[in-house]
Amino acid sequence: MRKQQYHSKELKRLIVKNKIATMIEMKVAMGTTVDATIFRKLRELCYLRSYSHRGKYYTLPGIARFNEQGLWSCRGVHFSKQGSLLNTIEHHADHSEAGYFEFELESLLHVGIRVAVLKLLKDSRIGRQKVFGRYLYCSSRMRKRKRQCSERKKQQSIADSALEPMSSEVLFQEGKSLVELFVSLLDEKQRRLYAGLESIKLGHGGDKKIAQLFGLDMHTVAKGRQELWSGKIETDRVRRVGGGRKMLEKKRRKSSP
Repeated sequence: MRKQQYHSKELKRLIVKNKIATMIEMKVAMGTTVDATIFRKLRELCYLRSYSHRGKYYTLPGIARFNEQGLWSCRGVHFSKQGSLLNTIEHHADHSEAGYFEFELESLLHVGIRVAVLKLLKDSRIGRQKVFGRYLYCSSRMRKRKRQCSERKKQQSIADSALEPMSSEVLFQEGKSLVELFVSLLDEKQRRLYAGLESIKLGHGGDKKIAQLFGLDMHTVAKGRQELWSGKIETDRVRRVGGGRKMLEKKRRKSSP
């Protein structure tokens, strides 16, 4: 009985058509149930294995379109020029200019990396250093790791300087404009009483400061303050007591005899 022959052409045809394929899909296409047969034919094609989904997916170098970071994704499956997740993290940690925080690596690779980095640290394949209270993953080489940490601190310093707070004078002018806008929406009496209230809060010299801030006469502020202290404030009414249309009594229909 002749031994069945398997050809890598069928395997290549499947992967080129679908871009990625699983072991089960390839075994069906090849008509075999043996993993070793598939791996033997894949080696002929110089295959790539996904670093996500536990290496479940396979593709070919001619299909993958890697970006500047050496990464490629297809239908949510992620591949790397470096192959496995461990090799990919090690490569990026070693070649980065300023190292990577954990969340940055996860954002870049689209997978969780906690278990992987712990294994890499245990095997001394990467290093880490606390920067700004968080671990920065860097090269395993001490001299390069120091340069990466220094560069990270430098980058953060530049970012912080770009976010300098506004001067107190600018803040005062902006606040004054907002207050003037609000006060302009009040009627004369409301403005006077509100200004008097703010003057009371400030205490000595409050009349002058509030007058300058609100753009009012100082005597107006003082009058509002005095009205509040006296408690004699007339409340404007829309209608007089008892005013308005009187209620009509419902007339009963007279019953017919």
